[in-house]
Amino acid sequence: MFVEFFMKLRKAGIPVSLHEFLALHEALAKGLAQCSLDKFYYLARCLLVKRESHYDKFDRVFLEHFKGIKAPEELVEEVLKGLEKVKELELSEEEKKLIERWSLEDVRRSFEEKLKAGDFHGHVGGNRQIGTGGTSVHGAFGYNPAGIRIGQGYSRHRSAIQVAEERRFRNYSDDVTLDVRQFQVALSKLRVLLPIGDFTEVDIDGTIEKTCKNAGELEIVWKRSRENAIKLILLMDVGGSMDPYAGLVSRLFTAAKSQFRDLKYFYFHNCIYQDLWLDAERREVFETENLFRMFDSTYRVIIVGDAAMAPSELLEVNGAIDYWYYNDTPGIVWLRKIKEHFKHAVWLNPMPRRVWDYNYTVRIIKEIFPMFELTLSGIDDAVKVLLGRDAA
Repeated sequence: MFVEFFMKLRKAGIPVSLHEFLALHEALAKGLAQCSLDKFYYLARCLLVKRESHYDKFDRVFLEHFKGIKAPEELVEEVLKGLEKVKELELSEEEKKLIERWSLEDVRRSFEEKLKAGDFHGHVGGNRQIGTGGTSVHGAFGYNPAGIRIGQGYSRHRSAIQVAEERRFRNYSDDVTLDVRQFQVALSKLRVLLPIGDFTEVDIDGTIEKTCKNAGELEIVWKRSRENAIKLILLMDVGGSMDPYAGLVSRLFTAAKSQFRDLKYFYFHNCIYQDLWLDAERREVFETENLFRMFDSTYRVIIVGDAAMAPSELLEVNGAIDYWYYNDTPGIVWLRKIKEHFKHAVWLNPMPRRVWDYNYTVRIIKEIFPMFELTLSGIDDAVKVLLGRDAA
């Protein structure tokens, strides 16, 4: 059973290693799950899942693999369905003394036998079967000095299956769009810290070495502070078909501002022509040619847009959708110029990958720029390209 569970986790894209799987077996051998499916759920998730973005996948695999298994708590819930709520039985002290007192072992054995036989449906007021309002050693609202009390109006804990079924971690999944916090985490991988700042930090190793050479006389050695060496340009499509994604792009922008000291950002509509804008309302113009004059090729470029437009907007002179705007150079030429100047440039598309090939301009643009979905996994792959590595 557990080997199949392990293989399903691997198939779902959760990088579970054999070492972690053996650690789970060791934990089970030591009784840490306490024969409880609920506790096993949390124990397995703790040992096998290393990233919160995989929690949702783990829940889906757990639900599929263990859905038909009933935990002891669920068996009791099954009993509760057959117990009818009645007024609690009241006995005098003399009557209580007349009731036979069983040992705990006898009670447990009797309970298991009655549960297996199904002797609990609709029984009220008896002294043998599982029921309510009687003197049986197992039931509710009755009395027995050695009895097992079941239900009696008190809710039990939810089962692990119910927890997995809720899929509470879908917002952590790597196939959903991102919030600001997730953008920050994803973009932080693009930070490359290099000693390019001022000499403001104490070099501990250097100080110890110098002090030793000075026969114990302290000599403090300073080193450069480490700063993010990555310089980033963010080009964002606004308006039209991008309106539904405005909030998402705003969150990306907010996260990028918090991560990069040297961040330049500009706006465009549908396609890039001879002009970009410094504001989302497209009031202050910035000539696209200035990108090549002012920023060297070490800048990384992220273009955000759905890449969906009329073919004429991408391929023709004066094809811009704005009636009063004339572009004497087709948009595709400007896109190629950007890619030629900035060696590390990617395109992030908020639309799901499955629809890209249905749009002609998307197919063309993703041949120019490496294109990725605006998801956690998409950001991860884009960051690898921006750092000069191959995407996974």
